[in-house]
Amino acid sequence: MRKLPLEPMEAKTVAKIPRGDEWLYEPKWDGFRCIAFRDGDEVAMQSKSGQPLDRYFPEVVAAVRSLRAKRFLLDGEIFVESDGALDFDALLQRIHPAASRIRRLSIETPASYAVFDLLAEGANDYAELPLRNRRAALETFAAAKFSLGGTIGLSPATRDLAAAEEWLEGGTAHFDGVIAKRLDMPYRFGERDAVVKIKRVYTADCVVGGFRFAKDGKTIGSLLLGLYDDAGLLNLVGFIGSMSADERARARDLLVPIIGEPGFTGARPGGVSRWGSRESEWHPLQSRIVVEVQFDRVTGERFRHGARFVRWRPDKDPRQCTMEQLFAPRQARGPSIPQDDM
Repeated sequence: MRKLPLEPMEAKTVAKIPRGDEWLYEPKWDGFRCIAFRDGDEVAMQSKSGQPLDRYFPEVVAAVRSLRAKRFLLDGEIFVESDGALDFDALLQRIHPAASRIRRLSIETPASYAVFDLLAEGANDYAELPLRNRRAALETFAAAKFSLGGTIGLSPATRDLAAAEEWLEGGTAHFDGVIAKRLDMPYRFGERDAVVKIKRVYTADCVVGGFRFAKDGKTIGSLLLGLYDDAGLLNLVGFIGSMSADERARARDLLVPIIGEPGFTGARPGGVSRWGSRESEWHPLQSRIVVEVQFDRVTGERFRHGARFVRWRPDKDPRQCTMEQLFAPRQARGPSIPQDDM
């Protein structure tokens, strides 16, 4: 059986769910990719980047060790569920140097492991088989080895495009999007030619509370985005870094004349940029300009990644730009691993 570390199969981002009989659809979990290895008493878990995850998720290690199989290699996703939704913040809290904290959190916010591929079992190496064969073997493995409602479960899969679209829309559970895999392809270690991912995206109207200049000191480099909380404070929630030359010119025309306080009155930009003092300096703005942005994920009360500029919103009152827009992506119904297929 293959030994860790291994390069997991990767996915290429596309805009739409592909159609056709050659595709199998799976939900995209908002968690940590994890390859789980067991050979007798030896159990190991590896992240997407090849780093060990064992010490951070002792409850998952215990669940892997308790399965009624002695030798296997699984691919899946570790996630934490809180109040019926995926909680990436709680997952991040587990990456901590203190073993006592990890033990406490493993009880307070236990993680689960959604399995979507079986690469080996016993003397059988399935990685070179087409996905349709691997999935059949995985479903047989799950039916025999997984416990109903346990820490480890079978990640759902379907060939029904309508069901995949429902996952993407958030109609049945708050997944992070859809994964589409070629049924005729083997497991492609480290490659992106057998899998595509379609991310769920959201939009929000944000106040431009400040900006940074680019290296030339003249061109707008990034827009700093804010939303108002219940106390009426404008909090930094993210940034726009990528814009067209025309939009950067438009931004300069709109923003330079209104440089001045109050800027951000709640959570503010901080820290020193690794590119030097000029780029670390940000300029506060009067709260007049609103932009519509597109984002994919929220961590804490901020966009996890840079937002994408959609359009200027001169028709929008800045005071209407509130933090509630961040909470909508977390309010779909619960993402527990379905057990119907086992």
